[in-house]
Amino acid sequence: KFTRRFTLEELVHVGALTPAMARILCAAIDDQRNILISGGTGTGKTTLLNALAAHIPSRDRVVVIEETAEIHLDKPNVVRLEARRAQAPLGHEAPLPPVSISDLLRAALRHRPDRILVGEVRGAEAFDLLQALNTGHLGSMSTIHANSAEQAFTRLAHCVLTANVGLPHRSTREAIALAIHVIVHIARVDVHRRITEI
Repeated sequence: KFTRRFTLEELVHVGALTPAMARILCAAIDDQRNILISGGTGTGKTTLLNALAAHIPSRDRVVVIEETAEIHLDKPNVVRLEARRAQAPLGHEAPLPPVSISDLLRAALRHRPDRILVGEVRGAEAFDLLQALNTGHLGSMSTIHANSAEQAFTRLAHCVLTANVGLPHRSTREAIALAIHVIVHIARVDVHRRITEI
């Protein structure tokens, strides 16, 4: 999908963010802050995630979880997990069951990750992500569709509620407050894609 991968320095050069913003985000990565990138469709959330992930220290073990492989991480200790839909048998073999992002998040914890990268949160897997982030996997990152940084919190809470685990809304909000340290909102401004909020 992505024929051109931008570095964080290149995103600064094209005006997607300022040098000061880049320093804040690099410091957040160094300090192992959990980062959620929000924005609309086609605003460059995955491009920004790729650029930020390049600044993860090479000593860290990173588990990447996606529905479609879009995160490119040139690091020595990366485990890639990819979701799949149920697949009908082609011949006499048994059908392959679906593997969801939630399944992969639970499996990821067995791979001893230092950081977890989830391509996008859009449903019930938000609950499993919060569980992982609140059990010692600091410095993790993901993206979510939202119209502002503030709305990203509400959207994440709604995604958690779709898991139907019976968690009260107040507890959901507390779990989000503990798990998410930085929200970066990226939006289209005229014809450009720019970070508008951190």
